[in-house]
Amino acid sequence: MQDLKVLSPEEIKGLDEPRISPSQNQTDYSKKIYLESYGCQMNFADSEVVTSILMEQGYSTTSNIHEADTILLNTCAIRENAEQKIRHRLQSFKSIKAKNPHVTVGILGCMAERLKTQLLEEEKIVDLVAGPDAYRDLPRLLEEIEDGNKAVNVFLSREETYGNIEPVRLHTNGVTALVSIMRGCNNMCSFCVVPYTRGRERSRDLDSILKECTNLFQSGYREVTLLGQNVDSYHWQNPATNEKVNFAHLLKKVAQLTPELRVRFSTSHPKDITDEVLYTMAAYDNICKNIHLPAQSGNNRILDLMNRTYTREWYLERIQSIRNILGESCGISHDLIAGFCSETEEEHQDSLSLLEEVKYDFGYMFSYSERPGTPAEKKLVDDIPEEIKKRRLQEIIDSQRIHSAYRNQLMIGTVQRVLVEGDSKKSSAHHFGRTDNNKVVVFPKMEEMKGKFVDVKITHCTSGTLLGELIN
Repeated sequence: MQDLKVLSPEEIKGLDEPRISPSQNQTDYSKKIYLESYGCQMNFADSEVVTSILMEQGYSTTSNIHEADTILLNTCAIRENAEQKIRHRLQSFKSIKAKNPHVTVGILGCMAERLKTQLLEEEKIVDLVAGPDAYRDLPRLLEEIEDGNKAVNVFLSREETYGNIEPVRLHTNGVTALVSIMRGCNNMCSFCVVPYTRGRERSRDLDSILKECTNLFQSGYREVTLLGQNVDSYHWQNPATNEKVNFAHLLKKVAQLTPELRVRFSTSHPKDITDEVLYTMAAYDNICKNIHLPAQSGNNRILDLMNRTYTREWYLERIQSIRNILGESCGISHDLIAGFCSETEEEHQDSLSLLEEVKYDFGYMFSYSERPGTPAEKKLVDDIPEEIKKRRLQEIIDSQRIHSAYRNQLMIGTVQRVLVEGDSKKSSAHHFGRTDNNKVVVFPKMEEMKGKFVDVKITHCTSGTLLGELIN
């Protein structure tokens, strides 16, 4: 049996994952927007829509906040600390506002939708509040502010998808791009504020999705990630032919555009992901074999309190279907919450045992944060002390780190097809890219290969990164 070596972080100092590059300055126009994005991938995709809308009205972007006429923060409200981060960031703008009283400060996104006019009352520095469905109205709102008024639009739409807007790619490496296929969420999980900040589900029309993906490929992009709060709920009916399109059909149509375009998606809900989707993934080599399947808990009573509408047994059956249809190498990641209302120590152990049984490649792990207005806040008691939440969360993190290392070790000695996304963050002598199952690979750069598919033999790993060598 091959001796498997796992490198320590110290051994690969300088070879870790890259970070997204900042947007490029544009100086064609007089009015400049400085935009920061927080939270999920959907927020980053929305910021690209916002930029497109404003550029049509004569604005340009800048990465220098001191040059900006308007400062916008696209916000997250999923946890309390996410909102506190925004409030602290606003404090840092006071000196800018003191030097330039005419600069506009705006809050976009989920925090804006949740707090509405309350934001204007609590944060005097804020001039504009716009929810996720109000971005087309931003030019008018900015005009109101120029007239000396505060401006608010937090109307939630049942139709808005921004499907006819070509995003301006800000958060990109020129190789991978985000493509929103639907908005909103109908899953009323008791802990989650998203249905109240992003509204009901509505799916974008198929033609605009295919057009955007085609344009991206023609512009040099080689991977798209189809985004939705619950992509498996995607459904659209062609008004001309009455053809009904579900998510499996959409995946197939995007994959068929060209075999040279990789396709990813996020996020799936365990109650909705179907074998039809899994078989579609198996049928096309360019659909990446990686699924993000949030669990949230490994205990049935807690899952019921969370209103997740599935059981541990149902979840594990879905995991088994993924393994059976897509193979053991398919990457699977999760979300898990520690310390939900009334969670006992035994129920926490059920979450740890779920981690042990599945052995995920990666996970997003959090301690429970009560959100105002959610069913959990109204009906349940946030009764787990913070020190216990933190301890349980750390146990979950420690377990996941072990499993991530184990899953990475399995890839040592294999040859992986990697899409090169650019230089490693700390070493221009190394490229980085991702495997089909979404693992980061770092390898010595022989020549500039950004945007190309290459074969890399995996030689070492950490719990978070694969290291390898290029195969000629």
